Amino acid sequence: MKKNRTYLAQALLCASILALSTSCKKEEAIQEKLNADSDLAVTATATGREFTLLPDATGRLAIDNSAGTYKAGDIINLKGTIKVLQISNMSGSASAPIVVRNLAGNTVTIGNPAWNGGAYGVACVFWNCHYIRFGGQSGQSSVIISGSTAAAKASYYDLQLGNKTDNIEVSNLTIQNGGNGIVAKTDPVKGDASTAYPNTTMMNLKIHDVLIKNTTNEAMYIGHTATYWDLTANAPYYGSTAAMAAGHQYVQPVIWRNVKIYNNTCKDIGLDGIQTAAIDQLEVYNNEVTNWALQKDGYHNGGILIGGRTTNTNVHDNWVHDGWGEMLQFYGSGENGATHIINNNLFAKNQGEGLSIRGTANAVVRITNNTVAWTKGNSVRLNGSTGMRTAQILSNNAFIRPINGVTTITVRNYIYAEAGAIFTEGTGSVVNKKFPTVQSAKVDINNYYLPLAGSQMGNAGYRKK
Repeated sequence: MKKNRTYLAQALLCASILALSTSCKKEEAIQEKLNADSDLAVTATATGREFTLLPDATGRLAIDNSAGTYKAGDIINLKGTIKVLQISNMSGSASAPIVVRNLAGNTVTIGNPAWNGGAYGVACVFWNCHYIRFGGQSGQSSVIISGSTAAAKASYYDLQLGNKTDNIEVSNLTIQNGGNGIVAKTDPVKGDASTAYPNTTMMNLKIHDVLIKNTTNEAMYIGHTATYWDLTANAPYYGSTAAMAAGHQYVQPVIWRNVKIYNNTCKDIGLDGIQTAAIDQLEVYNNEVTNWALQKDGYHNGGILIGGRTTNTNVHDNWVHDGWGEMLQFYGSGENGATHIINNNLFAKNQGEGLSIRGTANAVVRITNNTVAWTKGNSVRLNGSTGMRTAQILSNNAFIRPINGVTTITVRNYIYAEAGAIFTEGTGSVVNKKFPTVQSAKVDINNYYLPLAGSQMGNAGYRKK
């Protein structure tokens, strides 16, 4: 349990500023490399509107489609071992996306495990690309993005979707090692109004059937975490508008709209598992997240994180288990009547809180039919310090063995409300079921904590579909 919330919030703010400033510099460096390498030669053999592309002698494959060589509906087949794949200014259409995949019968490996700083700190980047489908033809093992394993690996991006890249589907990949598995955001750039909200909204992102493992940082970093961006200082800003520095220019980072993250596995992750922010219409479902927060960093330890500036979110049918930090963290917004749902998830065995709920703008979260079991902290912790003062709704959940199953467990250990947070619980057929031990719950811990014969759980809690 985090004990000094004010201190931790300040420390997190400082860490976030440093991380995001570094991120912005990294994106600037990537843009410079894209400009410099736009004339790299590739070997291309066209068969109708399919193209097979190979890396150059240095292992790089750079495709700048500013001239419109590749058109809507084209298929680009990748072949060989590629140290750096850079694709920029490429657009298909809603009805005919451009497909980027491995050549049939070939496994494509992308990335440089030996990278230890300097140029090409990203294995695969899509820059200002739209209506793209990227992934393997024959399952997760047909395209493997393999990041740095050297000392500087924390600074390495495995897959980046940057500079307003949107309308993109990523599927059937293995991503391993490196710093961040998937980064999908756009940093504001001074003098470019299209990199700020509401001038631009990035639309339609799907990430599914992807295996991400052994990343030093987050498995997924989807959406921009800064509330505002100070263009004058080139740094994130999280304070109030009244406290903004005089003479500085501030904008809000671009948001995503309509993001679906599903059927993925994230395991052995250094920081957060699936981290999201700045998204309207977000659905996270059917994912497994396990063994996250290996760095044991109390500021970056969410199995699934629904971050700031998220509205209209639905988190369902996920299995989050056996990790160090908090199993789910929620910081979403209630602005414009936004809805938030956490339904039918299994959260089991970790070294922190179960669900940590701290929304803004009177966000209301409907927390229903989840099983939260075997936590070091409370099953659910509600915190109203950032403006979440409307009653949260909790019904038909199963809360099992909070506080490491200590001898004395109080009602507050199942649902702990602080800093002005309030909640209502279901009654009758949708009452929350609370058990101090696994034995008293009578559930099968080897079968998704489903109730055994004689269990009093009834229809509460998670059911695997």
